[in-house]
Amino acid sequence: MDLSTFLVQCLNAVQYGLLLFLVASGLTLIFGIMGVINLAHGSFYMIGAYMAFALAPMFGGQLLLQLVAGVILAALLGYVLEWLFFSYLYGRDHLQQVLMTYALILVFEEVRSILFGNDVHGITAPPWLSGGVSLGGLMSYPVYNLFASGACIVVAILLYFVVNRTRLGMMIRAGASNRDMARGLGINIRLLYRIVFAAGVALAALAGMIAAPSASIYPGMGGQILIICFVVVVIGGIGSISGALIAALLVGFVDTFGKVFFQQYSGISIYLLMALILVWRPEGLRKAY
Repeated sequence: MDLSTFLVQCLNAVQYGLLLFLVASGLTLIFGIMGVINLAHGSFYMIGAYMAFALAPMFGGQLLLQLVAGVILAALLGYVLEWLFFSYLYGRDHLQQVLMTYALILVFEEVRSILFGNDVHGITAPPWLSGGVSLGGLMSYPVYNLFASGACIVVAILLYFVVNRTRLGMMIRAGASNRDMARGLGINIRLLYRIVFAAGVALAALAGMIAAPSASIYPGMGGQILIICFVVVVIGGIGSISGALIAALLVGFVDTFGKVFFQQYSGISIYLLMALILVWRPEGLRKAY
């Protein structure tokens, strides 16, 4: 493998890992703070991708405005879903949570089929993000993929700032560590849960919107990323944003280079990584970072 190919694979791994982080960060917040096993979280990634497909003709090449509009719509959807469904799952056993969220997967897939059909769709990147950056020789890397990685990094920084440097983040961390004590201090836990859930849905949908121009939009795409995101959450530690970031990048590199060097065994590479880390740190990476 020459230097240019190695660099391309590293960039692919970083982009994949950062997209995983956006989805997994919402999942780890919902799971760690609200205590709800949300099997429908991958569907929000799918909703974001189809939302990008539906909004693209309305905004033309205004990708940033399209992303902002999609995030707002996804947050509103998350707020309504928490109010209608998830607010009844707190304190229930995990079986009821699994059944409810699995039913939502079926509902989302049926609605997707009615609105968009079962064909594979695709959208093109705006003209200002078309083309590629030369990496030497005949090798180049798409400009849009660099934009996607940069956008994910900006969102990760903003998320870290909100969670660790704002009053809302303080309330989120308090609710995660001891919800009864937080409620006793006057924090509106129900409203806090709705904000957290809306943020988790928005993060997953944003990842789907960012990934849409560089990948196909197809039925069932949420189920594939959900499994990998659960791996990221387990490796990073439940409720840990920083742990999810490190775990997502690890999974991105292991999966990408596993497909390059060990194609026959690439399917088990990330699960082997999870097993090794859990043997070393059963609680995940959250206390290490």
